Amino acid sequence: MGALRERFWELPLAALTQPEWEALCDGCGRCCLHKVEFEETGEIEHTNVACRLLDTETARCTDYKHRKAFVPDCLRLTLRIVDRINWLPPTCAYRLRADGKPLPRWHYLLTGDREDVIRAGISVAGRVIGEDRAGPLEHHVVDWGDDEDLS
Repeated sequence: MGALRERFWELPLAALTQPEWEALCDGCGRCCLHKVEFEETGEIEHTNVACRLLDTETARCTDYKHRKAFVPDCLRLTLRIVDRINWLPPTCAYRLRADGKPLPRWHYLLTGDREDVIRAGISVAGRVIGEDRAGPLEHHVVDWGDDEDLS
């Protein structure tokens, strides 16, 4: 992965190396879920339907390195667009750091344990269905409770 500087997550996003950028992800899997956008209002609703590459039990991409080859519309989150992605959950480390906020107390970079995202109820691991089994997305709209203070 490359060397990571001590407490790199406290730096501005623009100062991060590529390995540090990748390491910032808490692995919740929410960005890998399908969304429903209503044409009339532009409102975006979240679903519990996972991309076909997301392992629904672990919330990990099964082929992260080659995901664009299999899912062409998979979004590669970058510094240039992080501020414009309005569907990132408020718990997302990229969103938090772009807004100058600290990482949540359960983030693995602070705790040293990648399972803390699951224990905190943030991860989608074991809570989602694969797109091949879901049917109409409108039947799978969920409220993850992001309006609560999850830090």
